[in-house]
Amino acid sequence: MTTQKPAASALPGADYFDQWYADIADSTSRDALVARVLGLPAHLRSTSLLTWQGIAEMTERLRVPHGGLLLDIACGRGGYGIEIAHRTGARLIGVDFSATALRQAGAAAAERLPAGRAEFRVGTLLETGLAGGTADALMCVDALQFAAPPLAGLHEFRRVLRPGGRLAVTCWEAVEPGDPLVPPRINAVHLLRDLTAAGFADVEVQERPDWRQAERTLWETVVGQPDPDAAMRSLQEEGRRALETFGLLRRMFATATAP
Repeated sequence: MTTQKPAASALPGADYFDQWYADIADSTSRDALVARVLGLPAHLRSTSLLTWQGIAEMTERLRVPHGGLLLDIACGRGGYGIEIAHRTGARLIGVDFSATALRQAGAAAAERLPAGRAEFRVGTLLETGLAGGTADALMCVDALQFAAPPLAGLHEFRRVLRPGGRLAVTCWEAVEPGDPLVPPRINAVHLLRDLTAAGFADVEVQERPDWRQAERTLWETVVGQPDPDAAMRSLQEEGRRALETFGLLRRMFATATAP
């Protein structure tokens, strides 16, 4: 079954992503291409656009202690959170609203982490289902725009972090705020404003043109590939749309501390 990406103004739901993740699991080409372009090892099951160097930077900025609790919100197949937990010795809880993704994440964690070090739960950006003030670090890769509004997602992140807990978020913002050619959910993202409004301290927001260039390379590579399976066709469609308005978005990396 071919999975079509939703229209720019639509917010995809769990059913859409369940099928999307099922298609990826059946793909013989998608993961290999993404790993090659983003510089990722074959074992890391990526569903976002963070590079290998980006993972290293996120790990450093999260400062999660050995044995501490790391939350990966909108974790998808879990690849990034599993890698950071592997590097730091952290315990990992991943949250996503796709049950299919969570099953895949559990299988991936079993290959990379000791038994009992990771668990995956159904939840959303606004309702993680996690206890307040318990996490040492929280990561959210390329998904904050799906919180409606993003500020509400950041309030939830603040709620579940303990005092002194660290937050790392990757996302996109419009080059020109309010640009009608930019999807509304991206126009709603303003990391510096909303991290401050959500009560975080030590807020740092950086534009990352190097990460953005890696995205361009990925999309340009993808659109020229044959389309042997549904996952690759979906990725090609996403790439064509991304390239049409590529210059309208900027790539962002934000970190902060829960006071």
